[in-house]
Amino acid sequence: MAQLVREVMTPGVAAVRPGASLVEAAQLMRSQDIGDVIVADGDRILGMVTDRDIAVRAVADGVDPLTVDAQSVCTPDPVCVTPDDEVAAAVELMRRHAIRRLPVVEDGRPLGMVSIGDVAVALDPGSVLADISAAEPNTEPA
Repeated sequence: MAQLVREVMTPGVAAVRPGASLVEAAQLMRSQDIGDVIVADGDRILGMVTDRDIAVRAVADGVDPLTVDAQSVCTPDPVCVTPDDEVAAAVELMRRHAIRRLPVVEDGRPLGMVSIGDVAVALDPGSVLADISAAEPNTEPA
């Protein structure tokens, strides 16, 4: 029997408004111990910004993360899945679009995220990626 996205996704979505600064987005990522946030106008997803987006699309270009907003560096109109999609379909979307995370939406509203780590934990629990994804976060400074 096929597994559904709802069975492997991480419920809940961290979101920022389009005009939020990159610092706000990064602080939310840090406080939630996540690597991405949705950029949303109410329930409408405008894009997704990752920690890598902040580093590569902003900091590497020397922009001030206090004055640049999340919408200007986010990936607009991200590829999404529904909770009732099969995990195999989500994996194929990740592969085809070379992405690691997919917002899970229902009736246009974000419900959660599914990542390659979530998939690894569900489908290949003995894999190195599953071990890393299931590990407790390290709260000690690097």
